[in-house]
Amino acid sequence: MMMVELTSAPSAALPLAALSDHLRLSSGFADDGSQDAVLEACLRAAMAAIEARIGKALLRRQFALTLTEWQSGEAQGLPIAPVSTVDSISLVARNGVETVVDESRYVLRVDAHRPRIEGIAGSLPAPVLGGSIEVVLTAGYGAEWAGVPADLQHAMLTLAAEFYALDGPSPRQVSPQVSALIEPYRLIRLRGGAA
Repeated sequence: MMMVELTSAPSAALPLAALSDHLRLSSGFADDGSQDAVLEACLRAAMAAIEARIGKALLRRQFALTLTEWQSGEAQGLPIAPVSTVDSISLVARNGVETVVDESRYVLRVDAHRPRIEGIAGSLPAPVLGGSIEVVLTAGYGAEWAGVPADLQHAMLTLAAEFYALDGPSPRQVSPQVSALIEPYRLIRLRGGAA
């Protein structure tokens, strides 16, 4: 299984002004925008770190999931949440020829932690031997910053501020404050880690 981000969060959706206020950068000085690139880099790094820990997309964007086979013939768990739409499913042959699966053959089962695709008539269409499956989906709490839950907003601003203070992302663990804010969103794994 491999998942890649097809679209990134637009710069306009990132809370540059909120992070600047959080850091008190403009207190007593005119805001000339000279720190915007650094603030954006810290926000994107904080978003990536939080999303990796909780398995959820904060801002809505499109992803492509590539599989060699379905988890089971009837359903496939998705590695990210919250998923709002499954945009397409394609079966890809070894020679690269793609066949788009008709939307009437599957349904998205929305879940806060474990969304999944289920076959309508009992089974999902299988790829040919040596082929693969490509699922294009849209996931995220909202297209705008206001759609992200308040505690995750605070966690992202706090972590971005930590990155800013350290002059960039650090490989160390996140602070206890950030951990406490994101803990309710973490996926609890049962049955030996199966999703």
